Parts: sequence; C-alpha cells; structure tokens
Amino acid sequence: MDNIKYYNDSLAYDFEMFMPHNTAQEVQGKDNIVKLPKTEAKVRARRNAAAKHLSVSAFAVLASVMILAALCGNIFLRLRINEVNSEINKVKSQIDAAKSERTSLSVQVEREISYSNIELEATELGMQKMDKSQVKYIRVNDKNTAVTKDGKTVTSSKD
Repeated sequence: MDNIKYYNDSLAYDFEMFMPHNTAQEVQGKDNIVKLPKTEAKVRARRNAAAKHLSVSAFAVLASVMILAALCGNIFLRLRINEVNSEINKVKSQIDAAKSERTSLSVQVEREISYSNIELEATELGMQKMDKSQVKYIRVNDKNTAVTKDGKTVTSSKD
C-alpha cells in the first residue's frame, strides 16, 4: 500500500483502507474525482452572490414598477376627483338658478294675489264695496217659518 500520500496531505486516517473490498463493481462505481470543500464553498458563495445580485436587481425593478403604478393611479384618481367636482359645481349652479327662479315666481304670484290688486281688478269690473243701502232685511214672524221662491214653507225644528 501506498500510505505516504495520506501522510503528506492530511493527518486524518482513511478508514476505508481497513475495510474489506466486497466486489469489483463497488470499486468501479466510485468516482476518482475528489471534491475539495474549499472550492465547492467558493462556487456556492459565487452562486449565492449572483442570486443575491439578481434578487436585489429584481426587487429594485419590482419596487420601481410599483412606485410608477402608484403615481399613475394617483394622477388618475386626481383627474377623476376634478371631473366629479366640476359636475358637482354645475349641479350646484343649476340648483341656485332654480332657487332664484322659484323666488321670482313666488314674488310674481304674491303680486298677482295681493289685496290691492284684487281690489283694483274688482273696481275695473264695476264692483264696489258693500253699503247699507245694498243690504236687504227679511222679517220673519214668530213661528219661525219661511216661504221659499218655489212656494214651499220651511219651519225650524225648535218647537
């Protein structure tokens, strides 16, 4: 056996030397490649660094897209708010115009219905205020009966 190669590289024992070899297939199935842990760790570290760089850049892109989307949404919402406010102002102006028209119509109606206007219209039609000469008194006898123009007699029910 060639034990010198083990003493040059490492102080650890290789217990496989003391194990019995069962078959020739086991020997052929083993790879002759020895992986050094330091180089494997360096490769793994490089992959992790590349993955971190990729994930950081992907995060930066994603964050910038989200910020851009938020800004666009904000602008859209502000535009919509302005449109709704202008519609509200149009409706308020229409309401104010309707209120002023209502006020003018109510004033006009009050002018038409006022007592002095009614009195003026009555005098124009030939009407006049009532006097004592226009009052006709009816005398009723003690029996509380009256005769209508049809000739029927009406009596009160206070007997």
